[in-house]
Parts: sequence; structure tokens; C-alpha cells
Amino acid sequence: MKITPVLIVEEIEKSLPFWIDRMGFVKTVEVPEGNRLGFVILVRDGAELMLQTVESVRKDAPQFAPRAQSNTVGLFIEVADFADILKRLAGYPIALPERVTFYGMREIGLFEPGGHTVVFAARTAT
Repeated sequence: MKITPVLIVEEIEKSLPFWIDRMGFVKTVEVPEGNRLGFVILVRDGAELMLQTVESVRKDAPQFAPRAQSNTVGLFIEVADFADILKRLAGYPIALPERVTFYGMREIGLFEPGGHTVVFAARTAT
């Protein structure tokens, strides 16, 4: 089984600098929607993420279009190299300061440009 999150955003172009330039994903598929992007697939180290605009969802499958402007998808991304994530997030607004949880994860959280919650985590040595 494979699960790939699809983040529904107002504008894909606003999210690309975060996911590609900062986090190191590569765009493998893009689908234009007029003079903007309507859909993209991003990959990195075996992980896959899709971004689709609200407008594109409304045209393709209106029953799945967001009914409100709040984004309710949260991504929990487990990584092997937490130090690399900290470097990539340098200067980016952090919503959840770095912490170690009772379940043994070192975490840091933020809102990506589309408004979705993202928590990066790595297992602690314990």
C-alpha cells in the first residue's frame, strides 16, 4: 500500500519555493490550468506529495472541493536526518518549536505556504 497526500491549495506557485527550493523535492509532473499550474507531483527520497488547486478540484471532482477556506490536512513527515531539516528551515516561521515527545520523536512544526500543518520528526536514540 502507498499513501500520497494531495494538498489542496489556492495557488501552487506559492508553495513550490518551499517544497522544491527549501525542502529539496523535485517536480516530476505538472498540469497547467490556464496560465497557472493546476496540479503537480513532487518527489524526494521515495516520498511523494501532490498539490492541486481548489479551482482544479472544482473542475475535476467538485464533490471533493473544499467547502471552507481552512486547510485540515496535517502532514507528519518522519525523516532520518533531523539536522538537515533544521538547516532547510532556517529563517522559516516555526509554529511548533523543536521538542522531544513522550513517544520518542524529535519534532518541529510549521505551516507550509498553502496553510497546511507540517511536522517533521526523527526518532530519538532512546
